[in-house]
Amino acid sequence: MLSIEPAGEILGATVRGADLAQPLSAADFGRILLALGQHGVLRFPDQTLDIGDVKRFSELFGEIQGNPIRAVDGAQAYPEVGILSNVKENGAYIGSPDAGQDWHTDMSYRETIGFVNVLYGIRIPRRHGVPLGGTEFANTQAAYEALPQEIKARLEGMTVTHNFEKFWEHMRRDKASGRPAMTDEQRKRRPPVVHPVFLTHPITGRKVLYCNEGYAVRINELPEAESDAMLDYLFRHQLDMRFRYKHDWNENDLLIWDHLGTIHRAIADYGPDEIRLMRRCQVMATKVFDRAFLVPALEAAGV
Repeated sequence: MLSIEPAGEILGATVRGADLAQPLSAADFGRILLALGQHGVLRFPDQTLDIGDVKRFSELFGEIQGNPIRAVDGAQAYPEVGILSNVKENGAYIGSPDAGQDWHTDMSYRETIGFVNVLYGIRIPRRHGVPLGGTEFANTQAAYEALPQEIKARLEGMTVTHNFEKFWEHMRRDKASGRPAMTDEQRKRRPPVVHPVFLTHPITGRKVLYCNEGYAVRINELPEAESDAMLDYLFRHQLDMRFRYKHDWNENDLLIWDHLGTIHRAIADYGPDEIRLMRRCQVMATKVFDRAFLVPALEAAGV
């Protein structure tokens, strides 16, 4: 039987009694979806999953973003399932090197935003028995609610521009990634997009502060200097320790988190010889804002 055990912190719950290598019932999926909105980060421990299992579970939540890194099991290729790894072969990373970016929300720079990240831990770095490479989160629903009333009133209805180039230049400037500047063609493929500063979470109905430091560059209805000052305030506010939660990984953990209700960062506290290897699916918000998907799912959960 499915059980959901809250972490007792600002975010996080552990889900037991679900074998994700098998199809989920409508009731169990509905309970998981509801818990995701309520707790933001869900851990499914002790899962034994092949690459197809990760894909099948992920696509329950929406369309999986195509991944340029092809991950292969045997003869079956799954281009939707990416690899996060610091493993190198012949001088090149297998998959994408992780723990490079600071606080952000995945896919906020897309017109259709990200909904969830699904990450399955295969190899976890450890030092003296202590797991490394944790993932830290901040609760953007709680961050909104804790804003001063005058800030909420002032920003209500305003929009913020998210720009992929901000991340790209951060990696070039601050992370010594060695990548060249973005080309005009790359900019055309990743143009800036505009989203509300405050979103309403489709599962919980609570307001969300949707304004992350990784990609947000301008509050459009404010003069530039006021926008810069307000963004600086919002970025610092949402990282207050009262909103934060850290997940320490174990092998065979599957973690899923909500990009609407959280921001996150990977903690790069391990060396190149301390191996971290994970499979990932990035799921877009192609279903969760659709009541034809959401209402039956939550009704199956008894809501």
